[in-house]
Amino acid sequence: MIIYKAEDYKDMSRKAANILSAQVIMKPNCVLGLATGSSPLGTYKQLIEWYNKGDIDFSHVTTINLDEYKGLSPENEQSYRFFMNTNFFDHINIDKKRTFVPDGLEMDSEIATKNYNEIIKNSGGVDLQLLGLGHNGHIGFNEPGEQFERETHCVNLAQTTIEANRRFFESEDQVPKQAYTMGIKSIMQAKKIVLIVSGEDKAEILDRALNGPITPELPASILQLHNDVIVVADKAALSKWSKKIY
Repeated sequence: MIIYKAEDYKDMSRKAANILSAQVIMKPNCVLGLATGSSPLGTYKQLIEWYNKGDIDFSHVTTINLDEYKGLSPENEQSYRFFMNTNFFDHINIDKKRTFVPDGLEMDSEIATKNYNEIIKNSGGVDLQLLGLGHNGHIGFNEPGEQFERETHCVNLAQTTIEANRRFFESEDQVPKQAYTMGIKSIMQAKKIVLIVSGEDKAEILDRALNGPITPELPASILQLHNDVIVVADKAALSKWSKKIY
């Protein structure tokens, strides 16, 4: 595991974007696993800036997103497909037909998850998976539980996750209570994983996840078993790190 200590969110975003751009340059037809939320926004903004300068070409890239709310259409402003289009895909030369997000409108969970597992399998595998870290240690929407979920599944969102997402909706009643998410097995099969973390409010959970016991009660702790993980975190997120950083 490699730890990159960033000064702040902007520096973290730039460092993470450097890693993603290097992946695309080294393998133009790579498969990127992408995340949503506030953590990767700065990374996407930096990649767009470099694309506009002609430094990076996404025309042969395939992307597979981690998750999507069950019940939201791609046109819904709070859906993750809408997020990816407006914050990244619409601003680069990627083929939208090769950008994949779980189908939130498929209400049959078995069909939705089976279809997404097939997409992941047919992609040939994720070369680089970008992850954020939830306040309760979730990655994707893999919430704390009694076991590590293997492949794409429908999850009942934890109350802490619902409350964290409340700010994006007019009321808590409108916040989706379920989501489709790639499972831990799918995430761990990525060749490389980049975990980005910012803010003092994530400091304790980051330290517990990567320096504490491996347990499904803290899903991100499984990353300790992956052989190629890069953590890009700012000083605030590393403020409670219990080990020496080289």
